[in-house]
Amino acid sequence: MSTPAEADQAPAGTPGRARRRRVRRALWVALGVVITLAVPLVWVQGTGQAHLRSLDSVDDAPVAIVFGAGLRPDGSPSTYLRRRLDAAQALYDADKVQVILVSGDSGSVGHDEPSAMRDHLVANGVPERDVVLDYAGFDTHDTCVRAHQVFGVDRAVVLTQDYHVRRAVFSCIAAGITTQGVGVSSASVQPGQLWQWRLREVPASYKAWWDGLTHRRPVYLGPAEPGVQDALTTP
Repeated sequence: MSTPAEADQAPAGTPGRARRRRVRRALWVALGVVITLAVPLVWVQGTGQAHLRSLDSVDDAPVAIVFGAGLRPDGSPSTYLRRRLDAAQALYDADKVQVILVSGDSGSVGHDEPSAMRDHLVANGVPERDVVLDYAGFDTHDTCVRAHQVFGVDRAVVLTQDYHVRRAVFSCIAAGITTQGVGVSSASVQPGQLWQWRLREVPASYKAWWDGLTHRRPVYLGPAEPGVQDALTTP
């Protein structure tokens, strides 16, 4: 019969020792999975956070980029989109930016975000020559890539809701643009919907990371367009 001390020195192949090895292996695998899942999310959100500014602290930049955010039934900008446009106009009026690039979806009949965005800005005093339209900004990544490759934007301020701005900054930096981000209010009369948008940022951040890593081609890239450069060089 073995003594207690001998029992504690059981051979390496005993069931108890094997179970402990399996538990340790499972814990290492779980830790690896957690780290793998966390890295893209932290990368995207952390990159964006490092480049956030307020309207008052933005450094001068040639271009403000405004992302589409839906239209009302009458074709005018939604509440969220008006907030983005009004922030861009505030930068323009303060001579912080010279041109406003409005980018959105115009892929269906009766839904023309860029034109509605231009009309709102012009109606509020921004000269039409300083508003440039991107009709193929079908998502954040596409807008940023097209801003750089099609419109020749190298430095910009991006304006969007506070829950979206970090991802937008990341996507534009990944596209090759030196970027600052200004987040505008996401206050909503439908708090439940706001939480849906905030939660959506988690999978959207993974997609943004992958799109940036793989340099995904936009849905429509197209030829170079001179609108931004023309506006910058026109007195």
